[in-house]
Amino acid sequence: MTLWSASDAAAATGGYSTTDWQATGVSIDTRTLQAGDLFVALKAARDGHEFVAKALENGAAAALVSYIPDGVAETAPLLIVDDVLMGLEALGRAARARSSARVVAVTGSVGKTSTKEMLRQVLGAQGKTHAAEASYNNHWGVPLTLARMPVDTEFAVIEIGMNHPGEIAPLSRMARPDVAMITTVAAAHLEAFDNIQGIALEKASIFEGLEPGGVAVINADLETSMILLEKARTAGARIVPFGAQSESFTLKGVTLADDITVVQAQVLGGPMLFKIMTAGRHFAMNGLGVLAVVDALGADLGLAAIELSNWVPPPGRGTRETVLLDTADEDLTIDLIDDAFNANPTSMAAALEVLAASAPRDGVGRVSKGRRVAILGDMLELGPDEVALHSDIARSRHIEALDEIHCVGPLMRHFWQALPERRRGKWVETAEELADRVHRVIDAGDVVLVKGSKGSRVSLVVDALRRAGRMPRQHKRDS
Repeated sequence: MTLWSASDAAAATGGYSTTDWQATGVSIDTRTLQAGDLFVALKAARDGHEFVAKALENGAAAALVSYIPDGVAETAPLLIVDDVLMGLEALGRAARARSSARVVAVTGSVGKTSTKEMLRQVLGAQGKTHAAEASYNNHWGVPLTLARMPVDTEFAVIEIGMNHPGEIAPLSRMARPDVAMITTVAAAHLEAFDNIQGIALEKASIFEGLEPGGVAVINADLETSMILLEKARTAGARIVPFGAQSESFTLKGVTLADDITVVQAQVLGGPMLFKIMTAGRHFAMNGLGVLAVVDALGADLGLAAIELSNWVPPPGRGTRETVLLDTADEDLTIDLIDDAFNANPTSMAAALEVLAASAPRDGVGRVSKGRRVAILGDMLELGPDEVALHSDIARSRHIEALDEIHCVGPLMRHFWQALPERRRGKWVETAEELADRVHRVIDAGDVVLVKGSKGSRVSLVVDALRRAGRMPRQHKRDS
């Protein structure tokens, strides 16, 4: 199915097409490009124009460029524009304008991608749904997601992120959401903001792009909720709060088990019970917010609540799996919780609660008692209070339920030093050091959490744990 014709793309961007072509997709990377894609020659670590010839050789329908690159014929299928990023943005706006889809935009300090994937799951059961396959939430990710949106899309979910002030509003105005959701506001990217109130104001700027009559779905349980509510009112939005402090989508209770979250809620005046097949209080809150979004879109709440039980977290965001340590004995396994994609104090507390609620297995390893083991990497971009924010994690009430805590990175050393000695495992400067010896600090029967900011590279420890056994497999769940 044609996504962009040469004439439509030229009209959208104000560019010039050298030939008549038709594209079935849009790509910015020759490594993942599919035949028929329009290749967008963005400038990042390298200039995308260097890869145009390769993209065309690999079957690209055309390339969006600002000049004809060396080694590319003047007769090659090209869409020539003044600026490639601006051209991609124009395609995104044009895709939004031609679509009758109901659009949801999601932001928040924690849980954006997981919530986007929940929405993809529940809305996908009720209509043709479009969302980015990865965490494409920045200045090129949002227009790319929009530019890839098929004309017949019924629901679109757009994730919007930020690192600095002033990033969210322009992306929201490009997406023009019918519903905008804020998952939470937490101490993340504090190095770019004076305080958490500044983060709340930036997150709330997502409401500036709402369509007339649009809906703001807001976490009601935050210290900054009033800031979010005021910004939504200023934008003229209809406000739907969710959480324990909400009267319409009210969180009544959360029960965590090894790999399940049972949520008791009151929704629009009636009781509702739903399950999420992975553990996490934060998943319960985001699931409730998803139901508020579904209702705002006019979709079926009951079907959405059922469909939430089919959702699993994206890789690195709390996914749970069993790793077999010895192929000769199927009992010699660990449960691995991979939460190594990102971290801040709020998400760290949530991950520790999940680990504390997990049940290790006794009598199967070198140590007779199964253990709850945490491997924690630095939380980055926290600003001038980063040392105190790391140390304060040691005050978590969930620490007492853990058996051993290993730490990676100079910032996590402060947390490690604040721990009771009986909980301290190893501290190392780099993830590579722990990855090399991680097989020595785990045992069959353990539940092992790996959590840290992406820049801490604790994902290397996850990889090493998977290599500790030859047969990683998805954690089995009961329906």
